[in-house]
Amino acid sequence: MTHILKNELHAIISGKSQVRCGATIQAVTHQLRTSTQTGTAAEDRKQIKGQEAERIKEFADVSGLWLQKVDIRNYVSEGAEQKVYLRDSEHVLKLNDAIYFETWRDYLHNLLLHNYFFPDTAYELIGFTEIDHVLFALVQQPFVISTTPTDLTEVWKFMESNGFMNMRNNDYFNAESGVILEDLHDENVLTQNGILYFIDTVFSLTEDFWKE
Repeated sequence: MTHILKNELHAIISGKSQVRCGATIQAVTHQLRTSTQTGTAAEDRKQIKGQEAERIKEFADVSGLWLQKVDIRNYVSEGAEQKVYLRDSEHVLKLNDAIYFETWRDYLHNLLLHNYFFPDTAYELIGFTEIDHVLFALVQQPFVISTTPTDLTEVWKFMESNGFMNMRNNDYFNAESGVILEDLHDENVLTQNGILYFIDTVFSLTEDFWKE
């Protein structure tokens, strides 16, 4: 089963397999994969992220994904990595500058992994914009209203039942596939009518994930 899961995730990240709301994300990921170098040192990763930002701007411009102006009148909240706006009664818009990720590719992988594991709150990539010389991705996501406070014990049980073991605090790890999911506190996982909804996730992939 582990080999099957890893194959499925590899196929989604490579664009060989579909995932909910994933086509545009995969298209941008493909452009980055074929046009930017790779590196592991911290200085290399910083340089790569800058290269990726320029490539995203170029691709967004020719593909219709470049947003000159974003309608962000209905402000909801913000954190260190993103600003949240209400689009309508069923959707929110999120502006994210990928600050929590070493590269833009890592951020896009996070979106694809989220959409695979949590399709009920799938991210749809609307496009990209620039604010004060900083590149932002604009994504749309279903709007979830919490009806009761989230019990983190229930999150722990849910994650364990899906093969993710708690590492520390609100971080989880699937040792067999090499996938890490962090920061699952009660503001990132909402409870609506007894059902858990994962609205903000931080996925990362270990070296083991990339091994055959």
